[in-house]
Amino acid sequence: MAVEERINREKSTGLDYVKVQSSPEFKEFLGRKRTFLVPMTVFFMIFYFLLPIMTSYTTILNTPAIGDISWVWVFAFAQFVMVWALSAIYVKKAATFDLEAEQILNKHEQLRG
Repeated sequence: MAVEERINREKSTGLDYVKVQSSPEFKEFLGRKRTFLVPMTVFFMIFYFLLPIMTSYTTILNTPAIGDISWVWVFAFAQFVMVWALSAIYVKKAATFDLEAEQILNKHEQLRG
């Protein structure tokens, strides 16, 4: 939903967002969202920082993987693949989060009206 539409909706409905925020279904929603985001972020950060750490402090990745291509190049390419994959997963999951948040707001609007 566009920002302008959200602002107009807030003005027209007069929703009490503090009440929405303290509702059990909103807290459950935030818990599910956090359960998805935290492990994904931790995995990304570990995978991302592992390459510079391993190339700085070890020589493990300097060994050949395929012909003259070393494991450093394989790992670096894998980071691109990881970013695309995590982005696709997040976009799909964010759509469900948006829908769920919209349903919570609609429920509170109906209770108010």
